[in-house]
Amino acid sequence: MKHVPNSVFGNGLAVLLAGMVLVSVALPRDLQAEETKLEETVASEDLPDLKTLDGHFPFDVPESREQWESRAEQLRTRVAMATGLHPMLPRPPIQATIHSVVKRDGFQVEKVYFESLPGHFVTGLLFRPAGESLSRGLNADGKRPGVLNPHGHGGRMMRNDADRMKALIANGDELYMESGSLPKLARCATLARMGCVAFIYDMVGYADSVQLGYEFAHRRHETREEEVVPAGSDPELFFSTPADARLQSILGLQTYNALRSFDFLASLGDVDPNRLAVTGGSGGGTQTILLDALEPRIMASFPNGMVSTSMQGGCACENACLLRIGTGNVELAALMAPKPMGMTAADDWTIKMMSDGYPELKQLYSMMGQSENVLCESVVQFKHNYNYVTRRIMYGWMNEHLGLGLETPIVETDFPAITDEEGAVWDDEHPAPTQRGPQHEKSVLSWWDQQSERLLADCLGQSATAAGFDETIRPALATLFDLPLPETSGVSVKFSEPVQHESGATVVSGVVVDRARRREIPIQKWIAKSAQDVSPPTTVLWVQATAQESTGEPEWSAALADQLEQSKVLIVIDIASMPTDAEAGKQRTNPQPRRASAAFTYGYNRPLPATRCGDVLAVISAFQNSPGDVTLVAPQGAAAYALPAAAIAGPFLTEAVIDVNGFRFADLRHQDDESFVPGIVKYGDVDALAAWRAPYALTIHDSSDEAWATAKAIYQTRDASDQVQWRASE
Repeated sequence: MKHVPNSVFGNGLAVLLAGMVLVSVALPRDLQAEETKLEETVASEDLPDLKTLDGHFPFDVPESREQWESRAEQLRTRVAMATGLHPMLPRPPIQATIHSVVKRDGFQVEKVYFESLPGHFVTGLLFRPAGESLSRGLNADGKRPGVLNPHGHGGRMMRNDADRMKALIANGDELYMESGSLPKLARCATLARMGCVAFIYDMVGYADSVQLGYEFAHRRHETREEEVVPAGSDPELFFSTPADARLQSILGLQTYNALRSFDFLASLGDVDPNRLAVTGGSGGGTQTILLDALEPRIMASFPNGMVSTSMQGGCACENACLLRIGTGNVELAALMAPKPMGMTAADDWTIKMMSDGYPELKQLYSMMGQSENVLCESVVQFKHNYNYVTRRIMYGWMNEHLGLGLETPIVETDFPAITDEEGAVWDDEHPAPTQRGPQHEKSVLSWWDQQSERLLADCLGQSATAAGFDETIRPALATLFDLPLPETSGVSVKFSEPVQHESGATVVSGVVVDRARRREIPIQKWIAKSAQDVSPPTTVLWVQATAQESTGEPEWSAALADQLEQSKVLIVIDIASMPTDAEAGKQRTNPQPRRASAAFTYGYNRPLPATRCGDVLAVISAFQNSPGDVTLVAPQGAAAYALPAAAIAGPFLTEAVIDVNGFRFADLRHQDDESFVPGIVKYGDVDALAAWRAPYALTIHDSSDEAWATAKAIYQTRDASDQVQWRASE
């Protein structure tokens, strides 16, 4: 195994790398023609605005079905990770309580509650056919379709008053004063009258979901005092930095509740497991999109009001870190393809769907040979809605794709509105749970941590196996740091005129141009005063994480001086001078009213370490055609992005030498920290990043080697234990 001198990390390690000739190449031969004078304007100095939920999220359809299937696999991993469900949390058989039948003409309503996880209850209403509807929807086994109904904001018991109803009826939104006053229950009632079993469950904080409050889950604008993380503590609360580092969110809990509600519906004895569907509007449309991505048993879907290239969901319960980086709701909805999926375009953020979004979905479905399985109808005469007109479109869609065989069009009929008492799940005989608020949060997150630790037992730590690591951790890390090593044809190098440094060294400033990302990464070619004009065997890439405040140039330190004296020539990757448009040591964040949730920044934008990782990879690619070896050296302060860059580069680096110096992502106390990466703690922290590089040569400098169980295990399973070494940081 080949090593570079370790004087950069202290003289005590020099023995390890003694006797080696380490001199950098001047320039890769294929880039010499592109060595031009540095232009005045550096593109990366003009930072683009951070993407927000109100941006544009186009769907670029891949050229082939094979390309789409590969992309779809990546997206499903992203959705599962963002919701905290990679790997999937346990979904044992549901033990539900069903009670108190409420009868109406053609259907009946039953009240339901069950534990989605120990101590956390999901509540809702179950609609079944009754009377003359009993003969509809049956298959040969006497079973019916099941339709899950995420209700969206407003709650399942959202009630329009008389004045509102008169306006809706006059406008054509609704037909009836009574049933139309509860539009979310009206669709469940009509589905039951069509012969389906329909279940509408409570979103977190709505109606009978009382353990976490509505304001907390859906109207969050400020950080709670108890979320502030003092050093050495872990609050185990939603929206805290430790929770984000483990991808635990209200969206994740709500998605898990939705999956458990689907499990409940599918488990009912009168439900046909081959005819299961989901439909929701607005926030319920967001849940429908996510359910379609995660639950393969869904056979038909109607995600209304949220499939759009525009606004992606304004509530904290619709956003999670990682979810929409490089993607958006239209592409996420496309994960349903080629199974039937319908929707509408209204006078809201979906208004452009007929020309931007739906054509692309149609193109994808056509490529998959099922063009008739996707539908978007324009109802732009109405504002944001799941009104009677939209519901009627949905009824026809479900009638066709659930094989109900009913005459069309299907028209709603009126019924006496369900009263608040009739719709209440909790009563004297079925009391509401008493554990609520922060104490309940701690209970939920503690269970979540325990389950994740158990599920990752064969992926992380001393028991890690290559199979477990490759199946779960590797795709997770590839999602967190999702910028690949660029093709050499996509990068180039530009240098300015050389200048003399006060140390006597010659410095040539330059940039590596990453054309695909429109980034220019500052580099310096440092040539020692004692350098000889020889053809060197090794290119040494030095990651510079700090800069002199007065000049903005790489900090002239004893470490850099020692390394330069031994290597004679260094290519310094000047990460420190890259603009971040934030305070020192912090990342840029979206200045929105909903700023208190990290998801509004990191749900749409890569964290800074992922961007910096991409910058390092661009430089590695730029020097790939250099004669001899290429080695990456990262002194203190660069581990958060140098480790993943070394892992992604793999065999394109002869060796990586990283000074971790006690850094752990788990120790970060705020989401704005420049090293914060959502999810990285769940997936093994720096230990897993080191394991990700196996079987290629890696030297880690740290205060101890005891915390690197995963790296040791994975290097061993790949018969490469001799390729990884640990040395003490100075």
